[in-house]
Amino acid sequence: MTPPTDPARTVAVVTLGCARNEVDSEELAGRLAAGGYRLVEDAEGADAVLVNTCGFIESAKKDSVDAILAATDSGARVVAVGCMAERYGSELAGALPEATVLGFDDYTAIGDRLDDVLTGRPLVPHDPRDRRTLLPISPVDRSAVVTAPDAPVIPGHGWLQRRRLASGPSAALKLASGCDRRCAFCAIPAFRGSFVSRPPAEVLGEAQWLAAQGVTELVLVSENSTSYGKDLGDLRQLERLLPQLAAVEGIVRVRVAYLQPAELRPGLLEVIAATGGVAPYFDLSFQHASPTLLRRMRRFGGTDDFLALIERARALAPAAGFRTNVILGFPGETEDDVAELERFLVEGRLDAVGVFGYSDEEGTEAMGLPGKLDQAEIDARVRRITDLVEELTAQRAEDRLGERVEVLLTEDLSTGEGSGVWAGHAAHQDPEADGTTTVSGVPDGAVAGMLVAAEVVDTEGVDLVATALVPAVHA
Repeated sequence: MTPPTDPARTVAVVTLGCARNEVDSEELAGRLAAGGYRLVEDAEGADAVLVNTCGFIESAKKDSVDAILAATDSGARVVAVGCMAERYGSELAGALPEATVLGFDDYTAIGDRLDDVLTGRPLVPHDPRDRRTLLPISPVDRSAVVTAPDAPVIPGHGWLQRRRLASGPSAALKLASGCDRRCAFCAIPAFRGSFVSRPPAEVLGEAQWLAAQGVTELVLVSENSTSYGKDLGDLRQLERLLPQLAAVEGIVRVRVAYLQPAELRPGLLEVIAATGGVAPYFDLSFQHASPTLLRRMRRFGGTDDFLALIERARALAPAAGFRTNVILGFPGETEDDVAELERFLVEGRLDAVGVFGYSDEEGTEAMGLPGKLDQAEIDARVRRITDLVEELTAQRAEDRLGERVEVLLTEDLSTGEGSGVWAGHAAHQDPEADGTTTVSGVPDGAVAGMLVAAEVVDTEGVDLVATALVPAVHA
């Protein structure tokens, strides 16, 4: 008699942080599935739990530790990967003996590493290093190194084994990994490495694969999308790639996230604002608006520059969407700096703003700067700007009353008392972070992932309420 085959080992994947981490998790899931693991949603009863951590700011690191500890309650073996695991390595392993800590260089052999964990084979956690030293300083010299057989792992370059963990019609598509900027508050370049673009053909291939999985909206992500192509010798690469992505069969919308204001070239601005199938959506990393404080942050621009940039985009696409993040309490920030930020927010009329309080991050220039603010003062400034942002973004939503919007349908809200009501998001709304649009009067036969033209008739904070303009429905 043939002995029964051992059932596949099971693994649950928990993801924290940004859309870039979500892509990494799906690539890890693809490698694990190819290695014979069965992916499950619930950690309870799983053989292992893979926690993809975030290491960006103090609150994100706390969330990651909490997620690791929560995973251990399931009784499964816990493996920590991702930015926090890479950034702290052996230090994190010593602080959390409940988990095995793996770095980016383990990604290509993640199935083997999980086998090691489940069979009790000891693994030595890595000592953190500055990953920028793994590649040439000159961007144009990097491509040959990355494609070498023994090259260090660049997270986000293994899409051929990607396995979707989400089921919605929107999906993140990674353009690149790493960052060459030296913002005083940010440690990401040290543990993510230097900027490395993916070849355009590879990005297009993954877009086609995602479309075959039922995705109709692509969200292009990276640490800095405006740098795409510089290491390939062509800074206009994204301007050519966007129309090609929009033309992929099955894709109805492409949006670009993580743009740097100082690098947003006029040609790229025009392509985003005026190309059919590309959302006129500008996710711009302003961080502040005071020119003096921005220089301390090792950044460029200020209120007047940023307002001029926004106006150039609105001249091409009056209904364009704008989102940003701002940091309050950076060392040396004065009341005048905060007032300048308020002026920018009032005049900029942005659709969404993330407000964060400054926290010291190891290995950053800001750690050693004078002029540190008390935490109570930072918290007070965060509350002050958050209250202002909530008021301003609600007003911006009201500005859209009577506007025609293209809504990507995501969820049928119809009940027995009514039909044709769907949730979705318009072109100015990121699918994860910028509010939603509820559309009534959607024709029968609509499915998630369709675009529906609608007129905005009401608002609820930043959320829109709209009525479908029948028969303007696009598959």
